[in-house]
Amino acid sequence: MDRADDTATHRSFDPIDCAVFAGMLGISTIIGIYQAYKSRKATDAVGEYLLGGQKMSIFPISMSLIASYISGIAILGLPAEMYVYGTQYWCVIIADSFVSVTMAVVYLPVFYGLGITSSYEYLNLRFNNAVRLMGSVIFLIKMLLYIPLVIYVPALAFNQVTGMNLHATALLVCAVCIFYTTLGGLKAVVWTDAIQTIVMFGGVMVVAILGTMRVGGIEQVWERNRDTGRIEFFDMNPDPTARHTFWTVVVGGYLNWLASCSVNQAMVQRCLSMPNLKKANATIAIMAIGIITIVSLSCYTGLVIFAAFYDCDPVTTKRLRKPDQLLPYFVMEMTGSIPGLPGLFVAGVFSAALSTMSTGLNSMSGVIYGDMIKPWFRTPVSEVTASRTIKGIVVAIGAVCVGLVFLVEKLTGLIQACKSLSGITAGPLLGMFTLGMFFPFANSAGALVGGLVSLNLVAWISFGTQAAISTGNINYTVKPISIDGCPDSLKSRVNNLTLAAETAAIEQPFFLYRMSYLWYTWLGFLTAILLGLLVSWITGANVLKSGDEKLYTPMIRGFLRSKLSATNRQDSIQLAKVEAATASNDS
Repeated sequence: MDRADDTATHRSFDPIDCAVFAGMLGISTIIGIYQAYKSRKATDAVGEYLLGGQKMSIFPISMSLIASYISGIAILGLPAEMYVYGTQYWCVIIADSFVSVTMAVVYLPVFYGLGITSSYEYLNLRFNNAVRLMGSVIFLIKMLLYIPLVIYVPALAFNQVTGMNLHATALLVCAVCIFYTTLGGLKAVVWTDAIQTIVMFGGVMVVAILGTMRVGGIEQVWERNRDTGRIEFFDMNPDPTARHTFWTVVVGGYLNWLASCSVNQAMVQRCLSMPNLKKANATIAIMAIGIITIVSLSCYTGLVIFAAFYDCDPVTTKRLRKPDQLLPYFVMEMTGSIPGLPGLFVAGVFSAALSTMSTGLNSMSGVIYGDMIKPWFRTPVSEVTASRTIKGIVVAIGAVCVGLVFLVEKLTGLIQACKSLSGITAGPLLGMFTLGMFFPFANSAGALVGGLVSLNLVAWISFGTQAAISTGNINYTVKPISIDGCPDSLKSRVNNLTLAAETAAIEQPFFLYRMSYLWYTWLGFLTAILLGLLVSWITGANVLKSGDEKLYTPMIRGFLRSKLSATNRQDSIQLAKVEAATASNDS
């Protein structure tokens, strides 16, 4: 590669690139129009829009789940993570394997057994409407924190590849996404996700394969990363302030993934669109395989990028502003002899982002309408009115997300920023659902107090940590980089960054701010459960009633049946005694 070439990031698309990229956007738009036309005569317009009539097949739902949880954040952020910090985070695929089993065994059977359309309906059935409303609000906060990140990522990539204005690109992403999500509902979202997942896999695989060939083979990639200490999978350091260890990534990552998948409305909504539980579990298994594959490909691409720039780091030499731009920069470095590659790459990143955003908009509209607007209607509204209301909500949420994207630029490190912000809501939500499904003792007051305290605690820690990172009070140890192979013109750009880092690291911030962001979900989860149980004990335990078994996970239903049987026997004995005493008095 030509190290002195500093114009790579400003090259424009050629006609082939434009055709590839426009084709992906065009297909997404056409699918939205087609699904809207196809569903125009549906009698249950709301059910058709939010659940696809519960007649979806395994393939599109599986692809949609993969695309929803592997956003552009992973496509760009994972290679940057490997480049800067090494491979320890790659172990998250171990956690994902256990998450899929937990979902199929513990949580999904409850939602299916109740026949609900929103996961937050469960909180109303198990506790009360106040807890349901709080769960819905926490979910909306989560998505409003997450979707702006999802918008920013492809805009950043597009800016890197074409030089187009980042914020104008963000508007383009939202306009296309809002259009087809509003028109076609869940079916449009799912089928566009299926197409976009294929494009996403194709883009990542092509970059990984061609990059490996350009570097000189897998052996060269592995050797250059191993020699700089980037290859590490089993750092068993128990220190909770260590950013990434085997424990933080596998144990901490497990609960983070579980919260994102098992009780998240976006996930539940797709699984409930399947005709039965068996097919829903099949989609979960396929999703797990797909996520493990795309995560591994993205992580490996990070090793390839480092191998390509091992002696001339583009961030240190100021060719890039952030490590998050490494992948698009690398793609542009390879464009000389490969026409269409920038178009395929950007289409892949946009596909990942569009799928995640459309999923978020669709699920948020369902939650806002079902949990916040519909209860206020004194008389049932027509299907047409309900459908139009939901579509209006999609447009409004999309506009809010565009406004929030301007805050994303202030965050450092896509993976850490995303997990830190998602940890604010992930722990409290998972804690509330788990409290309800596993602990018959817990009551609504416990769920409400536990969820609120947990949310505020993790939010304080997460925002405090991000502030400390942005001001330089927290610095993480990075893997070594080199500029020895750079031309003199690039070396002259390098400032003395080491002194600044050492100066910033002198003052140690508060202990909880230094805790690894992957423990946030555990902290929120345990706080919600333990405090919920304590408040339930103080205010009076929940009274178990006959027929409540379906509100609890199958793992404890056997215990509940035996307890209810014993209670019923005691009630029968007491009733018999009362009747006998009454008969004796009458005689």
